[in-house]
Amino acid sequence: MGESSTKPYLIRALHEWCTDNGYTPYVVVQVNDRTMVPPAHVRDGQITLNIGNLATNKLLLGNEYIEFQARFNGVVEMVSVPVGAVSAIYARETGAGMGFEVQDDEDTATPHPGRDGSPDAIDGAAAQGAQGDKSDGKDDDTPPPRPHLTIVK
Repeated sequence: MGESSTKPYLIRALHEWCTDNGYTPYVVVQVNDRTMVPPAHVRDGQITLNIGNLATNKLLLGNEYIEFQARFNGVVEMVSVPVGAVSAIYARETGAGMGFEVQDDEDTATPHPGRDGSPDAIDGAAAQGAQGDKSDGKDDDTPPPRPHLTIVK
């Protein structure tokens, strides 16, 4: 079978680093047929998602998939993206993070494990989607700083 990828472990570590430092972790995902995201928020074949604890419910940073519920324009959506489709994770406030190669190998693709799909109520304070529903009072028109990324193979 071989050694497992370091990518999901690095994503979890950088998510924890962002959280510990008060930053908002964002992931950039290349959208493919195994990516379950709101299509209205996809731009040029990719989507940037806020995976911070205040923006997500039931966040699972797994080895195969990143899954959570989030609000997009006030509507709770189930989001599921293959870890292989993640091209970067970075802190919105500083741009510090890491870039990754996107894996397209369909032969290593495992079918989506699926969830029951019923969107439960988001717990706690206002959740925010990738490009909307900001709850931190910042101007929506201000783009986050450009990520400073290191490519990991």
